[in-house]
Amino acid sequence: MKRFLKPLLAALALSVLAGPLHAACYAEYRARMDNPLRLHYGVIEIRNSACSVGAATGEVASRLASQGWTLVQVQSVFQDDGLAARRADAGQYYLSF
Repeated sequence: MKRFLKPLLAALALSVLAGPLHAACYAEYRARMDNPLRLHYGVIEIRNSACSVGAATGEVASRLASQGWTLVQVQSVFQDDGLAARRADAGQYYLSF
């Protein structure tokens, strides 16, 4: 029994510790489209390596541009814990890009 318990406990410990390493990163942003002028606020998932306002700006701008939108501003970046609070405000632009 002990022979099976140690590897099981080790695997469990690794899975618990690895959880925060894979936490997703999100950015909240404002974008616009001209002719006619349209504005929107949205939330977008970004790479963990881009989890700062400066690093997220290029990624968000590129993904929005592919759909005809121009990034106005990345307001902030955050982890999973801030996601639910922003869902209603983002509406149809919640994780849509």
